[in-house]
Amino acid sequence: MVRKYIVPLVALVGVVFAVVTVLRGDRVRPPVPTVSEAPKPPYGSSVAGSGIVEASTENISLGTQIPGIVSKIFVEIGSNVKAGDPLFSIDERPIQAELATRRAAVQVAEAQLADARYDLSLDERLAAQGLTNVAGLEKKRFTTQKAEAQLLQARAELSSVETELERLTVRAPVDGQVLQLKVHRGEFASAGPTVLGQSPLIVLGSVTPLNVRVDVDENDAWRVRAGAAAVGYLRGNEKITTPLTFVRFEPFVVPKRSLTGDSTERVDTRVLQVVFSFTRGDLPIFVGQQMDVFIDAPVLPQDGSTTPARNEQ
Repeated sequence: MVRKYIVPLVALVGVVFAVVTVLRGDRVRPPVPTVSEAPKPPYGSSVAGSGIVEASTENISLGTQIPGIVSKIFVEIGSNVKAGDPLFSIDERPIQAELATRRAAVQVAEAQLADARYDLSLDERLAAQGLTNVAGLEKKRFTTQKAEAQLLQARAELSSVETELERLTVRAPVDGQVLQLKVHRGEFASAGPTVLGQSPLIVLGSVTPLNVRVDVDENDAWRVRAGAAAVGYLRGNEKITTPLTFVRFEPFVVPKRSLTGDSTERVDTRVLQVVFSFTRGDLPIFVGQQMDVFIDAPVLPQDGSTTPARNEQ
């Protein structure tokens, strides 16, 4: 008797569940509020572009000329350094051993030269008294010259090893801040250019001031003037804004960079890169962040001509 009502009851529960699910799905969900409104251009006529914050020296990727095990690291992420300050060094024990050998070779060459000069001075005294022949004297002179050449060679080899020892320590090429540190003590550091997908050992750059590299569409590039005023808004927060100072044009128009990471994507748009600078101060802006930039530009002509009208603002 009970089994007679189980199947209809289960079916009824399923129908009720389906109805409730459909009703819930039909409800209009309130839109998610935006974190920040899109920035509005502060000029009557402007050119908009997307910018990337970078060091004023550009972001300098550093590596090592000589491969080896990292033995010392002298800086941390965020460290401020001066040009010539050491950043990290490669294990120098093999070079130190070679250096000791070369120093010993120089000492031997100096002793040989001193001995040759002493013998030459004795023969010259005897020759002045007519007690030795000219052939023997010339032979001593040749021996002395040979010892001098051997000493020069030994010193050159010593200098070469000292240079190799100096190259084991990577130093800051400019005043700046350590932006990235991807090397650790005990790791093997490879020499040569950074391969695709591999981070540089250290990224260094000056952050006083910071620069913004702005991509301007090639169709609007003719409207941007040298020395034009500009304003940058931090991506995601229009309230974090700063005036920008024109620095330079990158006169080579390049393909627009893709930020999607898809290697198969094709981008046909080309952009003119315009570099601006600003002082960060207390603003929470960091190298690598994106900014929405508006550049003051001439008013577009109304008659369809290619000559822009003068901006009356």
